[in-house]
Amino acid sequence: MDVASRMGRLRARLAEAGCDALLVTKLVNVRYLTGFTGSAGMLLVRAGDAVLLTDGRYAEQSSAQLRAAGVECSLEIGRPAHQLEVLDTTLKGVARLGLEAEHIAWAEKRRLAGALGGAAGASTSLIATRDVVEALRVVKDAGELARIELAAQIADVALAQVKERLREAVTEQEFALELDYEMRLRGADDVSFETIVASGPNAALPHARPSERRIEEGELVVVDFGAEIDGYRSDMTRTLCVGSPASSQMSDLVDAVLIAERAGVRALRPGVSGDEVDRACREALSRAGCEELFVHGTGHGVGLEIHESPALSRGSADILDEGAVVTVEPGVYVPGTGGVRIEDTLVVTANGARTLTKSTKDTIL
Repeated sequence: MDVASRMGRLRARLAEAGCDALLVTKLVNVRYLTGFTGSAGMLLVRAGDAVLLTDGRYAEQSSAQLRAAGVECSLEIGRPAHQLEVLDTTLKGVARLGLEAEHIAWAEKRRLAGALGGAAGASTSLIATRDVVEALRVVKDAGELARIELAAQIADVALAQVKERLREAVTEQEFALELDYEMRLRGADDVSFETIVASGPNAALPHARPSERRIEEGELVVVDFGAEIDGYRSDMTRTLCVGSPASSQMSDLVDAVLIAERAGVRALRPGVSGDEVDRACREALSRAGCEELFVHGTGHGVGLEIHESPALSRGSADILDEGAVVTVEPGVYVPGTGGVRIEDTLVVTANGARTLTKSTKDTIL
């Protein structure tokens, strides 16, 4: 990955954000800009330099990771009070300091304002910023795409290895654990998020948690999961059934969701809005008479976070760029009966999109 160039691209956005320097406190953004993966740290980015501040637990790790990423950045190690002193001194002459408004607590903001009373003084104003780093993260470079694609491949293979276990009346929890283990066994650093396995009436809950319920023949099972490689994630949902669905209604809904997902995928291309992709799925479900059962957005960006920009949802003005990685995941849910969701992770290309998750969408085992 070309981590070293990211700081320069960020600096080019500072003036537009209304600040002369940016204090990055969201750890996933710190990781994106520096390669540092510790659980505590701040990154101060100025026009001509940058400082990573963390504590003694990460003295060697931070130095090694900055060096490995090729990032030019000073390093300050110390307790929180020392870090604030360094900020105060470093910000001397900086008129406007940007803060990540959506990722800094009110108490932390007050502590920071109180600390900037020495060298920086009252001349440094704190400016609320939004999505300055996140906007850079939308378009993935070749290294990022390679990691996401590998995560998707691991998830594909893991599902193929364990899905026949559904024939053995396993519980939702047992199946989720076996799927997670299989992804780890095949090289995943972690799972993307808590795996969802929802059978029968539980499938009517879009974010159901695996329970001790045993999976029975003839009922739909929604399996939503992903693998993580070097911080980058995949996301996929398949709806499975041991034998034919017992309910003709559920069988019809599987067909409707599959058609809707294809419509959403066809709508992906550079320049379209998230709203347009969402509308394509909703119109397909409307033709099947079940749009009212679609209760969430069509998709979201995927990368270092499982949910990031752009949003593919009703009213979303986010515009898709070539190189963005997104999900398309229409679903329908019948309370007390069951549900269907089919989801792929895709990368937007010059002429459309390329699917990264490639597991078959056949429902019947």
